[in-house]
Amino acid sequence: MSANERAIPEDNSLKNSINENEKASEAETTFAIVQQAVLQLWNVVNGLSSIQPPKRQHYRVTVFGSARIQKDTPLYDDVRWLASELTAMGCDIVTGGGPGLMEAANEGSVLADPSDRFESIGLRVNLSYEQQTNPFVEEVYQHRTFFSRLHHFVLLSDAFVVLPGGIGTTLEAMMIWQLLQVRHLSNTPLIMVGKMWFDLVDWATKHMVDREPKLANAVDMMIPNCVDTVAEAIALLRQSHAEWESCQSKECLTIFKPH
Repeated sequence: MSANERAIPEDNSLKNSINENEKASEAETTFAIVQQAVLQLWNVVNGLSSIQPPKRQHYRVTVFGSARIQKDTPLYDDVRWLASELTAMGCDIVTGGGPGLMEAANEGSVLADPSDRFESIGLRVNLSYEQQTNPFVEEVYQHRTFFSRLHHFVLLSDAFVVLPGGIGTTLEAMMIWQLLQVRHLSNTPLIMVGKMWFDLVDWATKHMVDREPKLANAVDMMIPNCVDTVAEAIALLRQSHAEWESCQSKECLTIFKPH
């Protein structure tokens, strides 16, 4: 090429446009395939959920509560005593399997069951910063998602006790509340212990019921049974446990109904 000749720059705009369109088309196709696979997976989950589980030998109580409460505190001791009383009553205990109030509940279960007749269960979820499974869990299940873990809590449990906790505990409590509201779960006690839950129900009443248009029904606010102490929770569960036992020979248990 002579000094006076100039190279004609290649016009890549059309080529780039074609490549971008091809990539977009490939991405849309990939997304459609993934979306269809996920929908099919949900159908499988729903189908499996419709299978009635075998009759449980023991009444099972799930205990939700903060992972941040330390040992040798009044609340930790209360939850340990709660689980011990429930175990002595004849209940299995289910928790998230972590530290704090979850550990308190699993510890109370083990201490009250030296002959190992009842189960101390933990449902874990994989988190990069999460602590190890507490040492009082006798049977552990590992989940990769909060969705499957929450679903497992529902399938396992006959009653739920919610102690003070943070966002995770609130998520768990609200899901059970919602399932009871829409009657996908029924005849299942949801007992909330502590002032924070009274305040939550008051907030929901103010912002969902005491307004126009209403966002919820007044009866929905009566679903959680809020109490001040674990002793009150034990009394309510003692009554529910007696009713559950009377149903064992009558085939009158209500199980989770899938969406």
